[in-house]
Amino acid sequence: MVRTRTTTRKAAVHATAIAAASALALSACGGGGTAASADAAPVATDRDIELSLVWWGDDDRASRYQEAVTLFEEKYPNIDVQTQFQAWDDYWTARSTEAAGQTLPDVFQMDLAYIHQYASNNRLLDLSTQVGVNLETGEYDETLLGSGSVDGGQYGIPTSTNTLGMIHHDDLLEELGVEAPEAGLTWDEYDAWIREVSAAGADHDPQVYGGTDYTGTLWLFIQWLLQQGKDAFAEDGSPAFEKADLVAWVERSQPMRDDGVFYPVERAKQVEPLTGLQVNEATTELTWDNMMAGYAASAGTDNVGLLPVPTGAEGSQQFWKPSMLLSSSATTEEPDAAAKLIDFLVNDPEVGKIFGTSKGVPAVPAQKDAMEVAEGSVDDTIVSYEEEVAERVTAETPIPVEGYGVVEAEFKRLGEELSYGNITAEEFADQWFQSAGSNLGGE
Repeated sequence: MVRTRTTTRKAAVHATAIAAASALALSACGGGGTAASADAAPVATDRDIELSLVWWGDDDRASRYQEAVTLFEEKYPNIDVQTQFQAWDDYWTARSTEAAGQTLPDVFQMDLAYIHQYASNNRLLDLSTQVGVNLETGEYDETLLGSGSVDGGQYGIPTSTNTLGMIHHDDLLEELGVEAPEAGLTWDEYDAWIREVSAAGADHDPQVYGGTDYTGTLWLFIQWLLQQGKDAFAEDGSPAFEKADLVAWVERSQPMRDDGVFYPVERAKQVEPLTGLQVNEATTELTWDNMMAGYAASAGTDNVGLLPVPTGAEGSQQFWKPSMLLSSSATTEEPDAAAKLIDFLVNDPEVGKIFGTSKGVPAVPAQKDAMEVAEGSVDDTIVSYEEEVAERVTAETPIPVEGYGVVEAEFKRLGEELSYGNITAEEFADQWFQSAGSNLGGE
C-alpha cells in the first residue's frame, strides 16, 4: 500500500480478495444507499472540512490526482483532501473491509464490476440528491451516466470511457528486430506472434517475452465469448455460457504455458503492481486502452502503440465501458463537499488537462476539449485509437451483475494457479462455476 499523504483512516486489514468481498456481502443491509443528508445544500465555505479521496493505480496516476487535488484545495481553501492509493487487488480488499465497518472513504474510485454490490448493500451515497446543487451532469451522455445507476439511484459518476486493446512496446520490438503485430489478428495468429517474439527475446538481457498470459482476465474471456456469438450473463445474473465454453478458453492457450512462451507468472508476481511491459520485459499487453499512458510512463518511453484485440468467429465485437467511476460513502459526514469534489474531478477543464487520457478519454466534452494533445503523443494515440476502433465497437456493454467483483477475483486467482501448473482447465472451470453458483444469480 502506498500513501501520497498522511491519512486519518485506519490501515486496511490484509485478507484475500474473496474473503473480503464475502465480508461485504455478509454486511448487507438491503436496498440502495441513501444520502447522509436528504436535502443537499451548497458546500459550506465558513468552516474547515476534511475529505478522504482514495483510488487504485500507480505512481503516474497518483501524481496526476495530487495535482488535481491541489487545484481543488486552492478553489476551496477550507477543504483539506487526504489522499491514498493502492494496487487493484489491495484496493478492493481494503474497501471491502471498510464497507463491513461502514468506514468507506468520502470519495473513492468505483469500478463497474463492484457498483451493484456496493450500492445494493447500502454502502454508497445516492448522488442524485446532489445534482443541480453541488454536482452537474448535464454534459453527460445518458447511457454512459446510466452505468452508475442502480435501482433508480445515481451511485457513481463516470470519469471517462475506454475499450479493450493491445498495447505494444515498439522500443523492445525494434531491439529484437521483430515487426509489430497488425490489426485484425485472430487469437491463434496473436499466439503465434507471441511465440516468435519470445524466441527472439530468449537471449536478450533481461529476457523479453511476446506477451503475458491473458487467460485469467475475465473481461477478456467475456470479449472472446462475444466474438463467439455468446453472452456472458443471463437476465437473472447467472452465467449464460456453458462449462465447455470456459474449458475451451482455458485450453486454447495451454500450449503457450506448457512451452514457457508467456511472461513467467513467477516474475509477474515479483514486479506487481507493474506488468511485464511496464518493466520492459514483455512487448504486448491486452488491457483497457486508458492504461497506455501509465504503461508508457512506467516503461520510460512514448514509443508504444495500440491495436484492437484479436478477433473471433463473429469479428472483433468490442464494446465501450466507463473506465472508472467516482462514488461517495453513504456514511460520509460531508455529502455536499464530497459531491463538489466529484464534480470538480469530472467537470473541471484543468483536470482534463492534468489527466489527459490516463483514465480513458474524458466523459465530459469540456475536459476532452481541454486536453493538450500533441501529435504523436500517447494521448494522441489513445484518442486516435478510439476514433479508429469505433467501427469495431459493435457489442453492447456487458454490464456486470451483482457479485461480479467476487467472481472476477476468483477468475484471476484461478488464472495464476493455472500458470503455476497447479490446476487443469477442467478444474479451473469447475472451481469458477462453483464460485459463480455462490455469488451470482437471481434475487
